[in-house]
Amino acid sequence: MDDNAIDSTPALPVPPNEQMSGEADIAPLRINRTPTGVQAKESHTEADLDDPQLYFNRELSHLQFNIRVLEQALDDAHPLLNRLMFLLIFSSNMDEFFEIRVAGLKHQMALGDDTTAADGRLPKAVLAEISEIAHQQIARQYEILNDTLLPALEAQGLRFRRRDQWTDAQKAWVRDFFDNEIMPVISPIGLDPSHPFPRLVNKSLNFIVELEGKDAFGRAGGMAILPAPRSLPRLMALPKELCA
Repeated sequence: MDDNAIDSTPALPVPPNEQMSGEADIAPLRINRTPTGVQAKESHTEADLDDPQLYFNRELSHLQFNIRVLEQALDDAHPLLNRLMFLLIFSSNMDEFFEIRVAGLKHQMALGDDTTAADGRLPKAVLAEISEIAHQQIARQYEILNDTLLPALEAQGLRFRRRDQWTDAQKAWVRDFFDNEIMPVISPIGLDPSHPFPRLVNKSLNFIVELEGKDAFGRAGGMAILPAPRSLPRLMALPKELCA
């Protein structure tokens, strides 16, 4: 190498209390790239990619993600209304989970496909575990809503009144609102053996109602489905003068 060439290798810092005399030999700096606390495996060791213990179940892993969303509703670091939103997001996530993941497992079973997942579980076993976890977490969701968030919201002046808590004035206002705003836009769909079950909009809110009296043909009312119009609000605010 030319004596005038510049060595691009950065020099190691020299402690201030030491002086270098002559031409000292400096050993190259070696960096251990193995993460702390992780022992490097020998090069000849290979993982068995068919080992079920190496994999998480896709559906159960997705379900655990939804549970982590639910747990955000218990985090005091979030604003109160945001915690309520996490409950709503959890509901939406669970709807999608059953529509896609659970439906896929049921379709697989209906076809008689007993192929195990990468983690070694059969579809029937996965469905059983999903059912147990989902029932627990849905119950937990209602517990968080009724025992934690609703009391906290009421302390901030936002109250959700149940039917048995309505005053006479509030009952009269609700009846008037129903007659003038809701009744004109609802259409019950009758259920009877001579007609197929009606098609309902996905994720729509529907009620099963019992009809009184007789229809135009003299038949007893029977049962009907009452779809809730999406144009109506899910929550209604009472007038301030009725909230005292």
